[in-house]
Amino acid sequence: MLNAKEGELAIALARKTIEEYLKTGKRLNPKDEKLPPTFNEFRGVFVTLNKNGNLRGCIGHPYPDSILQYALVDSAISAATRDPRFPPVTLDELSSITIEVSILTPPEKINAPPQKLPQLIEIGRHGLIVKQGIYQGLLLPQVAPENKFDAVDFLSHTCIKAGLPPDAWLTGAEVYWFEGQIFSEESPGGEVVEKKF
Repeated sequence: MLNAKEGELAIALARKTIEEYLKTGKRLNPKDEKLPPTFNEFRGVFVTLNKNGNLRGCIGHPYPDSILQYALVDSAISAATRDPRFPPVTLDELSSITIEVSILTPPEKINAPPQKLPQLIEIGRHGLIVKQGIYQGLLLPQVAPENKFDAVDFLSHTCIKAGLPPDAWLTGAEVYWFEGQIFSEESPGGEVVEKKF
């Protein structure tokens, strides 16, 4: 778990990374930022950008495949410029965007009969990944409470995100869960809070 100060540093790194990239096209070197040791641990992370309460970009590393500071820089740039659902963020726009960083636990396959899954999933605690063949979709833990999903809705929407039928979780798709620690700006560039659901 990150402490409040580390959460603030994670948000600050994401914002500085996006600003630098939009201004110069260059990737910030996080080694220059003198970050605490936590940022050298292998962690999964997502960066979410919101504008006027609406999603503006969200990309990350579901698995702990690189150290947090590098995963965070990569995810911040990707959320701002490579989310295929949105045009790239502009520098002028950045001042009206709030940044959220989700630090993830490693995903684990849920070994249970499909019909038991809704009873096991805790809304607000678990994020989900659904995989089948070449298809894969992920929804972060905050998505379910923010959209008032129950466990069945959450499973179905994760399948849809993967490009699968909504009931794929009942018909052979693999379901994984993970947890997230979520830090968010209350306003663009403003105070950072840890979100609890």
